[in-house]
Amino acid sequence: MAHVGFPEQDGRTDGPLRQRVHGPAGRAVSDPPGLPRRDLPGLDRAWSRVVVAPDAEGMPRHWHLLDTGPLLQERGEEVVGTLLCVHGNPTWSYLWRRVLAQAPPGWRVVAVDQLGMGWSERTAEPRTLAQRVDDLDHLTDALGLTGAGPLAVLAHDWGGPVSLGWALRHTSDLAGVVLTNTAVHQPAEFAPPAVIRLARAPWLLAQVCRRTPAFVRATTALSVPPLPAPVREAFAAPYRTPGRRAAVADFVADIPFEADHPSRATLDAVADGLSALADVPALLVWGPRDPVFGQRYLDDLATRLPHADVQRYAGASHLVLEDRPEGIDVVWRWLRENVATGSGRPAAVGSAGHPEEPAESSRSLSDDVPRVAVRVDTSAPDSPAVVELRGGRRSVTFGELDRLVDDVARGLLARGVVPGDRVAVLVPPGIELTTLVYALWRIGAVVVIADAGLGLGRLGSSLRSAGPRHVVGIGRALRLADVTRVPGQRLRVEPGGDELARLAEEGRGASPALPDPDEVGGDADGAVLFTSGATGPPKGVVYTRDRLGAQVALLRDTFGLGRGERLVAAFAPFALYGPALGLTGVVPDMDVTAPQTLTAAGLAEAVTAVDATVVFAAPAALRNVVATAEGLDERGRTALAGPRLVLSAGAPVPVDLLRRVRELLTHASTHTPYGMTEALPVATLDPVEELGAGGPGSTDAAQDGVCVGRPLERVEVGVAPLDAHGIPAEELVTTPGAVGEIVVRGPHVKDRYDRLWTTQRASERPVGWHRTGDVGHLDEHGRLWVEGRLAHVISTPDGPVPPYAVEARVRALPDVADAAVVGVGPEGTQQLVVVLVPTERGGAVARLTGAPRGQARLAPGATADAVRRVAGVPVAAVLVRDWLPVDVRHASKVDRGALARWADGVLHGRTVRGRVAALLPGPAHAPMTRSR
Repeated sequence: MAHVGFPEQDGRTDGPLRQRVHGPAGRAVSDPPGLPRRDLPGLDRAWSRVVVAPDAEGMPRHWHLLDTGPLLQERGEEVVGTLLCVHGNPTWSYLWRRVLAQAPPGWRVVAVDQLGMGWSERTAEPRTLAQRVDDLDHLTDALGLTGAGPLAVLAHDWGGPVSLGWALRHTSDLAGVVLTNTAVHQPAEFAPPAVIRLARAPWLLAQVCRRTPAFVRATTALSVPPLPAPVREAFAAPYRTPGRRAAVADFVADIPFEADHPSRATLDAVADGLSALADVPALLVWGPRDPVFGQRYLDDLATRLPHADVQRYAGASHLVLEDRPEGIDVVWRWLRENVATGSGRPAAVGSAGHPEEPAESSRSLSDDVPRVAVRVDTSAPDSPAVVELRGGRRSVTFGELDRLVDDVARGLLARGVVPGDRVAVLVPPGIELTTLVYALWRIGAVVVIADAGLGLGRLGSSLRSAGPRHVVGIGRALRLADVTRVPGQRLRVEPGGDELARLAEEGRGASPALPDPDEVGGDADGAVLFTSGATGPPKGVVYTRDRLGAQVALLRDTFGLGRGERLVAAFAPFALYGPALGLTGVVPDMDVTAPQTLTAAGLAEAVTAVDATVVFAAPAALRNVVATAEGLDERGRTALAGPRLVLSAGAPVPVDLLRRVRELLTHASTHTPYGMTEALPVATLDPVEELGAGGPGSTDAAQDGVCVGRPLERVEVGVAPLDAHGIPAEELVTTPGAVGEIVVRGPHVKDRYDRLWTTQRASERPVGWHRTGDVGHLDEHGRLWVEGRLAHVISTPDGPVPPYAVEARVRALPDVADAAVVGVGPEGTQQLVVVLVPTERGGAVARLTGAPRGQARLAPGATADAVRRVAGVPVAAVLVRDWLPVDVRHASKVDRGALARWADGVLHGRTVRGRVAALLPGPAHAPMTRSR
């Protein structure tokens, strides 16, 4: 290996080494490289070097590299690992500048400029993919990278196929692979990206890619948010003339879309060979807004590298590490955790950098954990399994459902669904949804379910993130999937339609063999469910089949939900578990995605239909049942006296509401199981029975927050105490009264967040536990009290203030129907603001809400004084609204982020626009504005 230094140059023809000989079409040949200019932002001149190494044909070539190896040698640091970085088109090694800058001690980073690219030598002829793989092979040999210790690769764009082709030759040396927005295969069901098809058109290729810098400039223009101008200039610096841009056009022309393309065989060999990397740790970091290497290519790579960890940054585009610089820390953290260094593969490392012992329960379940098989219970084949009351009565027995599930499963196999496929199911709760879900589980597919209540944009984004290969839904849902670019083969199924029957008939005709249910592994993924997005974008939550079965068993054992019980399923998440338990389920006449549409009459009808023993409904549903009970006839009231149990989850349920529910359902206990999408249930109690007698001076009255009961059997709960800044500790305690983040462990807790490696690692501390994002404490009786979301804790100068306790004290005031507490101002100095909703007879408070919106919405002085007296903490302002914004999923959780923005706008006299304006009271008033 020879090292050659050159004076500072930027592509001009000054100096003897820059003399050019022009080949065909103005290509620059015999053009040794220069070094980047000194003033490129973020680039350390000391990293740049030029080496001579043979190309694929054995000809010596000058390569420009960014390489930290010489600096490590100068400092006497031992190299513990090497990261080889390979850029794509039309970037260069500058893409990896932050990777070099953030390299951990002892890690050597080598970022190459491919031949014809960046500051490396230009060649007379275009280079194919096979040549570029050989080029890289010869370069790494010349650098002595192979056989010299742990070696990982990091690649982007068409650097992906180049580096993977190289990697398949060096599997014994390879310790890890990190890929960002790249591809090794063009899925047949999709057309090539439009932007590449256009740039590759013969009549545009030279104009867009070589004669002008359009392609170079367009690449950096894709970033979200936009890159600073100096950074865009730095990316374009090596490509100032047509001759220096020749390889940019060559790279585009070398994309093998056609079957007879010269590079197609090489790309296919790379794609087909990725199974050889099954034992090599892999990480995929992705920006799904990329118009070139979008979600479809992530899905393809995730299928070819099923063991890969994935970090998907919603909203990021092509240059994902430019759009999300925090991803570089993720790359390094992942490498430290997964790549063996000199002492062997390290243990998992927590966020504080301390090794953690792996926990058995973090990924697999022991044989003694109770589970329920996620298949139809046929012990009572003639009993009704699912009854629907929307638009008339329909029902199916357990025996009929079991046969239908098998036939539909065969029909799905005939349509191309295979075990392991992700299938988005967009069908309302009822017979069709139940049949499809159990049919998919029957063949070992993964059910993807996102609540329509998320709204159009969030629903589409959520489904895209899961990367389904198939989408089954009603017509309206399929149109939504098309509009939001959700991938996957479409299959329409309408409630009450004949599509399911036709699919079952196809299955009977084709009769493909179904897998043995006992051979589908419990560790296989069973479902991807989505969080409500109350504190950010909805997150996909992956449950294995075993964890689904453990959740069903926990519900069965906790609430006695077994054969012979009959459930009114007004809470969508658990409407599907009835058939596995031998439990009859009835879907009431309501919109399950809008729980507040359940009326007292609708509930009574559902109870009567199956002589229901259990009701499961969201708080908003129960609130409307109580509100509409006045018109209930005697028959309806008699029916509601039948159920033995009412369950409500999704948000805190006021004890007063439960008391009113029990006045209607006179023989029912009222349990409020606590949990979240990632773990439900965690704890439970009947607040009316356990807390109803609590009064001033009692132990319960002295507690802050909402009591959610004792942890269930096999569920462990700990608390990570908050410090003065509201940051949870790493260690867990069970000390009564210690306030902190609630952390849980159990056999039914999620397996992982989907394609969110960073989020999963942050949530799994210690390993095997789940950080819930809720704040609370345990009391001396072992009961859990929730005091709010960690994201909603107000960070005041006097310390953190969780919202629930303050809100409860304020709600107890006369004429206050509801209240919410938010923080306004910078973290650490936030001021606490109370927002009131008055009762209909709230006197001066109620009259204020009808004031013109141009006026201030401060509460009257006497009301504000009363709030400050009972709050127990300093209150900066008391505001009044007609209503509180709530989540779209359960219509129960206060949207505190939006409410805080509204309060901030009111207090600072700003005009309220956009989403915040949408939170203002209804059309009876004019739009609210503020004078500046």
